[in-house]
Amino acid sequence: ISAGVSTRIKVFNMAGKNVLVVCTSNDKLGDTGKQTGWYLPEVAHPYEVFKKAGVKMTFASPNGGAAPMDEGSLEASKEDAECMAFVSAESTRNLTNNTEKMADIDASKFDAVFFAGGFGTMWDFPDDKNCIRVAEEVYKKGGVVSAVCHGPVALVNVKGPDGKYIVDGIEVTAFTNAEEDAVKCREIVPYTCEDKMIERGAKFKDGGVFQANVAVSGRVITGQNPPSARPCAEAVVAALSA
Repeated sequence: ISAGVSTRIKVFNMAGKNVLVVCTSNDKLGDTGKQTGWYLPEVAHPYEVFKKAGVKMTFASPNGGAAPMDEGSLEASKEDAECMAFVSAESTRNLTNNTEKMADIDASKFDAVFFAGGFGTMWDFPDDKNCIRVAEEVYKKGGVVSAVCHGPVALVNVKGPDGKYIVDGIEVTAFTNAEEDAVKCREIVPYTCEDKMIERGAKFKDGGVFQANVAVSGRVITGQNPPSARPCAEAVVAALSA
């Protein structure tokens, strides 16, 4: 550091902070016969961010038990050291193999909820009454509601204490229509995250195909795609420290 230049390093004290990480229970890509699930970097990268910040994590899924990983995400992440470490270590494998059931989750114990992405979410997150309940209760108590990639679909039916959708009128992001087209899945998913968010009144923020992009709207924090998982989690940590 050159003379006269000062640096400020922000240290987050996350002791006592609890985040609920939610993974999909669905392993079927619609009626295509293809396997899907939660997307590896969208769990592994936030896990590292939360761990390094000292945040306590609890993993859950709509059905509880083993939450299926998208097998394609393992192959796509083979050069990613954090992803490989996550799937290699028994301690982290156990987190997704032994998730708590959302119906059993007491939202009052959590300062934030983070809905991980993966195509599987499109068929179980949005209408799962306990995903909705937990998100609404965390939001109502002043906590952070966050999600990445397809994970934000969990928020499309979530309402605030005023009875309005929490995404109505705020800036959000999620896997875009252009990204669905890029992976040829727009005709497979029940609807796209972008279309449904706009239908709910959200101001949709498109950061470009597979470019890192995070939307921070108060206590609602969303990331667009796999490259956005780490900065999305970092934004959650920053919000928890505010």
